[in-house]
Amino acid sequence: MTKAKIALTLGIVVIGVVSAVAGYTVVERKNPVTAFTQMFVPTPQQVFGQSNLLVLVEGLDYDYNQKDEESSADSRSDVIWAVNLDLANKRIYELSIPRDMIATMPNGSQSKINAAQSEGGVKEAKSVISKWLGIPGFDRYAILRIDATQAFIAALGGVDVYVKSSDCLRYKTGCTGETLNYDDSWGHLHIHLKEGMQHLDGPQAVGYMRYREDWCSDPCRIMRQQQVLRALVQETKSNRVNTFMHLGNLLAVFRKYVETDFTDPQIVSLVTYFQGISPAAVVSAQVPYTGDVNLPNEGDSLVPDTQGRAKLVASMLTLPPVPIPSPDAMTLAAIPASTLHVDVENGSTVAGAARRVAAQLKHAGFTIGDVGNADRSDYTATEIHEHSSVTFAGAKVRAALLGARAAIVVPDPSPSPSPAQANVTASDVTVIVGNDLASNASPNL
Repeated sequence: MTKAKIALTLGIVVIGVVSAVAGYTVVERKNPVTAFTQMFVPTPQQVFGQSNLLVLVEGLDYDYNQKDEESSADSRSDVIWAVNLDLANKRIYELSIPRDMIATMPNGSQSKINAAQSEGGVKEAKSVISKWLGIPGFDRYAILRIDATQAFIAALGGVDVYVKSSDCLRYKTGCTGETLNYDDSWGHLHIHLKEGMQHLDGPQAVGYMRYREDWCSDPCRIMRQQQVLRALVQETKSNRVNTFMHLGNLLAVFRKYVETDFTDPQIVSLVTYFQGISPAAVVSAQVPYTGDVNLPNEGDSLVPDTQGRAKLVASMLTLPPVPIPSPDAMTLAAIPASTLHVDVENGSTVAGAARRVAAQLKHAGFTIGDVGNADRSDYTATEIHEHSSVTFAGAKVRAALLGARAAIVVPDPSPSPSPAQANVTASDVTVIVGNDLASNASPNL
């Protein structure tokens, strides 16, 4: 075949592919990048043959040896996530487990849960953590080695994160312009960040995720990790072309820094499927604790809240999670609105939306707590986060809000306060006002 014929043949193929993608884009109302990937990459349902995947994600702790070299040899887990990839509903559930939680090891002894990885590797970690959660097991695992998160963020060109101090994390409106300062020369960790929205590069984002020099220590660190996770989701959603064009680089980073039993085709299928997922479809929570004890040879360790843990496992890791059923009108009427404390955050682009929604809820009889801005202003759909022990507290609030009937109620308990903060009054429900509700919030209230 001559070069001219080869070129002509290739041209016809390219035109055919472009035409097919263009037609699919118009019919399905998708952007070309999404259309192209979805036409040629099999779905996770086709690849895995199941409706959801339970994945154990661990980030390894590390230190520096006498030669100033990074090392994770026999290290404990620094980050522990039980992740449910809900393939049927295109949602991701991420349940964080504080590394200092008390767990039972295979030999019957009690230790911090992150010791399972250092004592028996990923096999023991999967066994101990799944039993601790009360689930049958994990389908897959992913262990992030040194610099994994930093490399992923660098490959995407950084992320936009609203930097928060511990007070700002807990009280939402308690942001005072504080600076997060911490230096650990031995660990090569230097954190100097001011509160507020910032574009963080890889080292800055990892430093923010590791910061724990405040009263709530690990729980606040976990909240920061979840912030960065959502920022990464938002980056891939808002810049799909960049993500698609750098898919090879991201896969290379994954191969270099992540130990996993996912294959490359499985990873590509999952990345393609979840690309562009709404941040509202990523549900994050942390297993709560009731107190802390001094465990022999382990130091300060956390006692898990077994009831809170069971509730989160049932709502996030069951196979697959099902929406919480809507209660009937009589059930909601039996819940006194005045007994529920509600915080309201503006996650929309409409100025004053949180104030107007708070006024509407106050008019309906609810006790209003903090009113301020959310971590970002691009929430399309309103989210109602339920921290209360009162059953259907979130549904009660949702029923009182005009234009929020389709809002997602997310079981999302706040981390248990330290003994010094036990007198802090936490909210029962936090409403994050999205653009859907903001446009309907009455300006007359």
